[in-house]
Amino acid sequence: MIYAFYAVLTVVGTALHVLIAKTPVIDTSLLYMLVVFVGVGGVMGFFVHAFRADWVAQYIGWPAGNPFQFEVACANLGKGVCGLLCIWLRDGFWLATAIAYSVFALGAAYGHIIEIKKKQNYAPGNAGGALYADILVPVVLGGLLLAKYFLQ
Repeated sequence: MIYAFYAVLTVVGTALHVLIAKTPVIDTSLLYMLVVFVGVGGVMGFFVHAFRADWVAQYIGWPAGNPFQFEVACANLGKGVCGLLCIWLRDGFWLATAIAYSVFALGAAYGHIIEIKKKQNYAPGNAGGALYADILVPVVLGGLLLAKYFLQ
């Protein structure tokens, strides 16, 4: 559900920004993807993995009490900070942030798929929105980056 909220926030924010400020659609879309999905999503991911670790583990279909979750929390915080910094830092920083996020997300998607195949883990946090977002967001970011660097 949170991923749908991020998508709506991204689309509505981008549309309003483009209409009001007359900014380029591709750059504005990329900025909102980086700030909302990577930045806000990363910071929120930090908070739930750090402070609601047992709930998140159960939601993903994993056993509670694993110390790895604090490491995942910190990785989320790192990508979240980078996503938020995209408001002020541009150009190559956007590319680096998108690459780092995409490597993490696609790796997580791979892990979700392995959990589904090997352990039939169809928990909502493993086989639901997280899996789709872990695949779709890097694809959309990649498409926007290609458009930014090769079509503008």
